[in-house]
Amino acid sequence: MDFSYAPEDEEFRAELRSWLDANLPDFLDQGEIGPPQSDTTLRTMQRRQAWQRRLNEGGWAAINWPRQWGGREATIMQNVIYSQEMAAAKAPGIYNANGIWQIGPMIIRWGTEEQQERWLPDIINADHHWCQGFSEPQAGSDLANLRTTAVRDGEEYILNGQKIWISTAHLAKWGLFLVRTDPEAISRGAKHEGITALIVDMEAPGIECRPIRDLTGECLFNEVIFTDAPVPVGHRLGDEGNGWVVAMGTLGHERVGTAGLSIGLKSELEQMIAAARQHNPGALHDPDIRERIARAWTQIELTRLLNQRALSKVLKGEKNWPEVPLAKLQWSHLSQTLAELNLDILGPVGVLAKGAPDAVDGGHAAHNYPWQRYTSIGAGATEVQKNIIADRAIQLPRR
Repeated sequence: MDFSYAPEDEEFRAELRSWLDANLPDFLDQGEIGPPQSDTTLRTMQRRQAWQRRLNEGGWAAINWPRQWGGREATIMQNVIYSQEMAAAKAPGIYNANGIWQIGPMIIRWGTEEQQERWLPDIINADHHWCQGFSEPQAGSDLANLRTTAVRDGEEYILNGQKIWISTAHLAKWGLFLVRTDPEAISRGAKHEGITALIVDMEAPGIECRPIRDLTGECLFNEVIFTDAPVPVGHRLGDEGNGWVVAMGTLGHERVGTAGLSIGLKSELEQMIAAARQHNPGALHDPDIRERIARAWTQIELTRLLNQRALSKVLKGEKNWPEVPLAKLQWSHLSQTLAELNLDILGPVGVLAKGAPDAVDGGHAAHNYPWQRYTSIGAGATEVQKNIIADRAIQLPRR
């Protein structure tokens, strides 16, 4: 594999580093954004909104978008560089991750000129928050089994049904939802047909968001209930019944920026070792702890090489399979492994939550341990991913 960078890629990296050096320290020095709030998720989103707006001012919010919409039309290698530099700099997340990486590209690909002019500036400048509503109680891992209905009535669709695990829906003004416009498709064995993509005003009548409190006590996920909710036909993205193609065209484009994944995990390991040296140095002399650190470092390095292998396939025009689902499993496993290791390395101070006088790093370890349990489900349930790999990649015999 030859991962040498072209001159234009090195220029891209230098420009990004220069911009981060000039903007990130100043932004971080501002501290909390907006008035103090009791909800951690809301405070985080306010901070991300301000950061994304600064990114947009510099032309760094949506590097994959066309230049006419504020993007840079970045290459695959430039995506990798962007991910690496943002992870290494520990830059904040962005306000409209779904909007930038998935919904925006859908609108660029499938939207009318009027839809593009209306919604793309809103997304990239973080004027409103966007959510994405796919999962349902009966259609989690099997997305095509969705049952929320949309019945056309003149120039409106009337929505009825239920979505669940919809991230930050309670903070969103707009959402991209997949709904079923052909309710008979499932019964006739054609569940991928009759699905339509609609852009929904989350403040419209007949829409209720019910935040779901998680293990950490915060509310990031939501249940969304539609009861005769009206959506204008002009908010449809693509043709009626073509929603599966609209969604999969973007979701199927695996983001090669996963190179930043191993950098983030490595940074997490380095930070916990530094914290242990300061707060519980004796733990680093424990043979068991030392072995666990070595194993974690090895697995992180393997993850880096796995991502490089996936990138190599992309550059050759090949499908990055099965590296992407394998990398997802690595991410889930290592995120939980590091969270557990962090508590054990810090000892008693590790269980102190935010607000405690002696809490380390704002109580990060105590918060991160229960939070990382979500990685067994997020971006694809671990059990489902393992079954897919066993069936399609390893081709293990069925019982």
